[in-house]
Amino acid sequence: MVKKAICLISGGLDSCVASWIAKDKGFQIYALTFSYEQLHTKELQCAQDIAKQLPIQEHVVIPIPFQKFCKSSLLQNSEMPLEANTLDTIGSVIPSTYVPARNTIFLSIALGYAESIDAHSIFIGANAVDYSGYPDCRPHYFSAFQKMADLATKRGIQGRSIEIETPLLHMSKAMIIQTGVKLQAPLAKTWSCYQGNTYACGRCDSCLLRLKGFQDAGVHDPLTYQEYPVWYTQ
Repeated sequence: MVKKAICLISGGLDSCVASWIAKDKGFQIYALTFSYEQLHTKELQCAQDIAKQLPIQEHVVIPIPFQKFCKSSLLQNSEMPLEANTLDTIGSVIPSTYVPARNTIFLSIALGYAESIDAHSIFIGANAVDYSGYPDCRPHYFSAFQKMADLATKRGIQGRSIEIETPLLHMSKAMIIQTGVKLQAPLAKTWSCYQGNTYACGRCDSCLLRLKGFQDAGVHDPLTYQEYPVWYTQ
């Protein structure tokens, strides 16, 4: 019997690779994307493009009015932080790009979707190694959410847990990229930059982590950047 999986696809590198891992494991995939009033729609278009490369059953895009109740530099028209940290200090503090309760809201909706279609798993591309320090990307958080999911769902109390799958959680960015290359995931269709311009900025935390990952993986980043950090070898 083929198992069903909800794959959270944001348009970013990590969610793309996580989805290809679900594909490689033989899951029947239902893609889920959230339009949460980000300041740009670049990632949403990338999510659509990525989903088209998967053998999905359906792709659901859900709008959430985050701007009405959340404060984040990803949501409000404020100056986007650039080069706020060096690579050594990224993740040492919770940055202004943190969106309060984002993963909790996303996973809760995914949980309802999963139970409605009798899905076995939810795949999310969260990472706790090369990341910006968001509290809802930590292993303890996902362990706690799994316990809640087991208590809060019909499948859970029947002993058929909806598994919260975090295959990238303990991987370095380089390992994630190498896994994506191995699985032939469309990394060229992903977007990581906090800004939605024609080219990635090359200066924000997300760009720096991505570029360092590609460099460490020995793989050329297919994106074009407005500028490159001095340590990056193209």
